[in-house]
Amino acid sequence: MARLAAFDMDGTLLMPDHRLGEQTVTALQRLRERDITLTFATGRHALEMRSLIGSLALDAFLITGNGTRIHSQEGELLFRQDLNPEVAELVLHSTWDTRATVHVFNDSGWLTDNALPELLEAHLLSGFSYQLADLRRLPAHDVTKICFVGDHDDLCRLRIQLNEALGARAHLCFSATDCLEILPPGCNKGSALAALSLSLGLTLQDCMAFGDAMNDREMLESVGHGMIMGNAMPQLREALPHLPVIGHCRNQAVSHFLLHWLDTPNLPYSPE
Repeated sequence: MARLAAFDMDGTLLMPDHRLGEQTVTALQRLRERDITLTFATGRHALEMRSLIGSLALDAFLITGNGTRIHSQEGELLFRQDLNPEVAELVLHSTWDTRATVHVFNDSGWLTDNALPELLEAHLLSGFSYQLADLRRLPAHDVTKICFVGDHDDLCRLRIQLNEALGARAHLCFSATDCLEILPPGCNKGSALAALSLSLGLTLQDCMAFGDAMNDREMLESVGHGMIMGNAMPQLREALPHLPVIGHCRNQAVSHFLLHWLDTPNLPYSPE
C-alpha cells in the first residue's frame, strides 16, 4: 500500500482542456479518506496551484516549478532553489539561435517580453497570467527558472547550444514537447519528492507517482510505483520501458487506475 501519491498536472491529472474531471476529484478524495498523503508535482507556479487546490478543498503538499519549490499542506514554504545568478544572466543576456519565446519565473509570478494570449488557454481555470517585462532588466538573483517555448525541433537545437554554454551549472528538461526548461542543477520533481518523503518519515518506495513528460522522469523512476500516461511523450516511454502505461488523460485514466487500486487490488489492471 502506497502512503504518498504524487501527481503531475498537465497531461496527467488535467484533461486536454486543462480541467480536472469529476471522477478524478472523487478518486483523490478517496485517497485522502484512506490516509494517503497527496502531492501535486508540477511545472506550474505555486501561486496558481494554491488557487487551484484551494477550490478543491483537498489537503495536499505542493511541488511546483518542477521541484524549485515545496510547500506544506498549510502553504508554508519548505524548500526553495533558484538559478545561479550567473546562469540567469548568461541565458537572458545572450543571443541564441532560436525562434522560441523566453519566459522567466520567480516568486512574483510569470514574466515574458512577448504577448502570447494562446498560452493563457492552459490557465483559464485559475486565471493565472504572465506579466510583460523587459527580461534583460530583471535582477539576475531573482530568477527561479527560465523556459523557452516553441517548435520542438527548434528547441532540440537550442538545447545543444544551452548544454554547451551552461554545462553542469543547470538542469535542462522538456516539460512538454514545446517547452524547454532551465532549472537549478539537481533540481527536479524526483529530488523534491525525495526531500518531502524524508521529512514525512517515508521512503520513495512508499510513494506512487503519475506523469507524462520528461520532467517527470526522475520522479517516476525513483518511486515504488511509477505510472506513465498513455498520452506521454515518446521519449519518456523509451527512457522508462519497465514502467506500466495507463490510459489517456482525456479519459481521466488516473482515476480509473486509482479506483481499481483502491477497490480491487487483487485483480490485474487493464488501462481503462
